[in-house]
Amino acid sequence: MSDKTIGPGATVTLHFAIKLEDGQLVDSNFESAPATFTLGDGNLLPGFEEPLIGLAAGSESTFTIVPEKGFGMPSPANIQRLPRAQFKDMELEPGLVVSFKEPGGELPGVVQSFDEQVVHIDFNHPLAGKTLLFDVKILQVA
Repeated sequence: MSDKTIGPGATVTLHFAIKLEDGQLVDSNFESAPATFTLGDGNLLPGFEEPLIGLAAGSESTFTIVPEKGFGMPSPANIQRLPRAQFKDMELEPGLVVSFKEPGGELPGVVQSFDEQVVHIDFNHPLAGKTLLFDVKILQVA
């Protein structure tokens, strides 16, 4: 095993789990293949990379990621009012995820509320405003 620690440009192989504060699992690869990324390559948000700096292979830890370092705070500007007519062939309910075609691909939005004239769609990231627990097991640092 190497003494190399995680720093700028290091290639890291790890298992991770992301959980809500109440322990609800959001994502994990502990039961599957590990992930490999290079620190600073944009695959991880900086708020998830920062606590890894200085860790070495074999390290296991849990970090608390506050919303400002994770997926940010929800923005009222990301809640859009769209004409109900756009959804005429859909059975709507609050919490329904709807995919919208955009020039860059698909953009998911969540139905927040609706009436006969308008539908309120929330385009904030589902984890915006959430404090997260980030469990990691560092397998390799190169």
